[in-house]
Amino acid sequence: MGSVKTIFLIVICISAYNALASTDTTLYVHEENIIEGNYSDFYVDNLNNIYLINGNEQVKKINDKGDSLAVSNSLKKFGDIYSIDVSNPLKILVYHKDFGTIVVLDRFLNNINKIDLRKIGILQAQATAQSYDNNYWVFDEVENKLKKIDDNGNLLLSTPDFRGIFSERFTPSKIIDYNNLVYLYDPRYGWMVFDYYGAFKQKIPMPGLNFVQVTKDLVYGFKNSTIYHLNTKTFKESVYNLPVSEGGLKLQTSLNVLYILKAEGLHVYSVRY
Repeated sequence: MGSVKTIFLIVICISAYNALASTDTTLYVHEENIIEGNYSDFYVDNLNNIYLINGNEQVKKINDKGDSLAVSNSLKKFGDIYSIDVSNPLKILVYHKDFGTIVVLDRFLNNINKIDLRKIGILQAQATAQSYDNNYWVFDEVENKLKKIDDNGNLLLSTPDFRGIFSERFTPSKIIDYNNLVYLYDPRYGWMVFDYYGAFKQKIPMPGLNFVQVTKDLVYGFKNSTIYHLNTKTFKESVYNLPVSEGGLKLQTSLNVLYILKAEGLHVYSVRY
């Protein structure tokens, strides 16, 4: 347990991307815990379970109290872990980009399926995600198409070639399936949003962000020591200064909790607006 401290943060709210300016407010961050260890990455599901990854590609699942729930030591043989999708805690997607392999784990981190994307003709994919119907979204970089596949690698849906639709060379680094929409994020341009049938809905120009997320009507991400929020209904943007993020390797929020991975371990903060 880390030392308990309360940090008063001044929130700077500005107008951007043709957004409406919001009123200034304050944010209180209270450090609750430090999960010590040398971790390379982490993810948090909607039950506040934390998935910690170390340098040996071991994945350890713990609850919000720090109790160990499961450990997986079987992923190293598939190469480095590029990303994990824990949006469904019962079916966890682990993507090994170097080998073009999706490994699916159950809630106990047991391997239950493996999909070799190269065998189904997807030779290069930077972004993968779970879909709302327990299938998988993959962006095929060679064909420049967003595709949906099932557990056997069968193609269920494909968009037209992006090069025939958009002027930008859009290549998403992140796919998020959320609330009847599919969000694709490219750090050079921002968001492109599609419906579940692959029809294009809108662009949201928010370039240059890291660790992007979607929650309710908000799309947001981090840049330096700042969180950028944009409400997709009102187009109002809020910008929050986060001095506690100094030295942070990765940041993520979940409900009223802020997680910051640093060299010494994962710092967990409660947040009050």
